[in-house]
Amino acid sequence: MPDRRVVVTRPEADARPLARDLALAGLVPIVMPLIEVAAVADQERLIQAWRGAPHCLAVMFVSSNAVDHFFDRRPPDLALFNARAIARTRAWATGPGTLKALLRHGAELAWIDAPSLEAGRFDTDTLWDIVCSRVQPGDRVLIVRGADAADGLEAPPARGVGRDWLAEQLTLAGAQVDFVVAYQRRAPHWDAQQLAQARLAASDGAVWLFSSAQAVVHLQRLLPAQDWSGARAVATHPRIAAAVRNAGFGVVCESRPVLSEMVASIESIG
Repeated sequence: MPDRRVVVTRPEADARPLARDLALAGLVPIVMPLIEVAAVADQERLIQAWRGAPHCLAVMFVSSNAVDHFFDRRPPDLALFNARAIARTRAWATGPGTLKALLRHGAELAWIDAPSLEAGRFDTDTLWDIVCSRVQPGDRVLIVRGADAADGLEAPPARGVGRDWLAEQLTLAGAQVDFVVAYQRRAPHWDAQQLAQARLAASDGAVWLFSSAQAVVHLQRLLPAQDWSGARAVATHPRIAAAVRNAGFGVVCESRPVLSEMVASIESIG
């Protein structure tokens, strides 16, 4: 019988509902978050960003956590991304998880630009194909992002990730791009039992599910001497898959972040 255990590495709040869905699909999830998410200390910047958002063409959210922490500071008198809004500001998202978070907070589909479930990939390249024709010189776009706990909030976002590529395309189109940090990411603190469980899962047939390259970085720091050549993984984006391969995982399969496809990928190597 194929091994049906899957190690879910998303932050706790994201990992639990995904684990329930995986269990309903017949898999055996093991929740081992590799990223902790926390609110930023300076909440005033988020309130200021909300006040400026009605003057933007769009607000782009890098993740569901960006949505949740941004909406936590929504002024009660301000509506966006739905029929009650006075401003025509759009919400941009790259994946189904971020889209679901927007809907959960009261945004309406008619006000959201995101790749369809039939899209080949969920990333900023696909999003740009959807929105590029609407961007005019002088437009403003706000990008809501996270920051690593080690970074200062004044530090520029790291290069080489999708949001930076999108910002470059917007700038080339004549738009003004602003960033606001809505949450902080940090490495988890694992106890001896968790470390032992991770070492075992490196070679016992379980499949690791990665939705973030930063999670791979944190795993390597937690277990710097671990041999991953016997480990198997599913990654939800080519960039994440590359990070997993670079970490030394023996088998890496790519999947879009859609439940049915993640399950099929896990079962194909499980």
